[in-house]
Amino acid sequence: MSYENLSGRTAVVTGAASGIGEAVAVLLAARGARVALLARRGERLEEIAAKIRADGGQALAVVADVTDDASVRAAKERIQKAYGPVDLVVNNAGVMLPNPVDDGRIDEWQRMLDTNVTGVLRMIRAFTADLVGAAAEGRTADLVNISSIGAHIPFPTYAVYGATKAAVTYLSQSLRTEFGPRDVRVTNIEPGLTQTELATHVDSAELSGQLDGMLEAMGALTSEEVADVIAYATSRPRHVNLRQIMVLPTRQA
Repeated sequence: MSYENLSGRTAVVTGAASGIGEAVAVLLAARGARVALLARRGERLEEIAAKIRADGGQALAVVADVTDDASVRAAKERIQKAYGPVDLVVNNAGVMLPNPVDDGRIDEWQRMLDTNVTGVLRMIRAFTADLVGAAAEGRTADLVNISSIGAHIPFPTYAVYGATKAAVTYLSQSLRTEFGPRDVRVTNIEPGLTQTELATHVDSAELSGQLDGMLEAMGALTSEEVADVIAYATSRPRHVNLRQIMVLPTRQA
């Protein structure tokens, strides 16, 4: 397989309606993969899928909510019916809702846990058999989890978000002990400051201003730059696992 070529692969990307997920879906399709785009915004997904198809790629828009068991099951069935077994899963869907812990925003905490942690687990449950089966047949199989530099670097008001991402990083590390012996690669990606819609989730003007200040001071990665790292990792020879990749703007410590 060429390092630039992902033809023959069947990929699922969550959070594909914008940001890193959109960029990953577009790039994987451009490199030859059949891509199922999962997110809640159907109209936006259809626009992206249409663009991929217009550029000669294969794309399937699947409206799904990773916080809902039935929704994920239905998405899996639709993807398998259209494309057959999946051999590349990118868990990208996430929400970032910073607020001081003493605000006690349990609604936000639950939403972040449901999306960032349990949502990842739902997708893993849905496609483990596909990944293991692909690897058993001698094909390349990849599970890619999008964590965050926030898994390691504490920042005021981001405690719960950071905790959910630390869970993803640990989960990825632990899953390698189960999946690696069966030739399924697990790659954990930890982006630093990146221009995505996550910033729009911040509902505090003060916290939003702080984030804008950080972006201005340090610069930010584009979603396409993070997607490029993912395409690189998943196009290595199947015995090579880039297990942990932290990708930061050069000015971010």
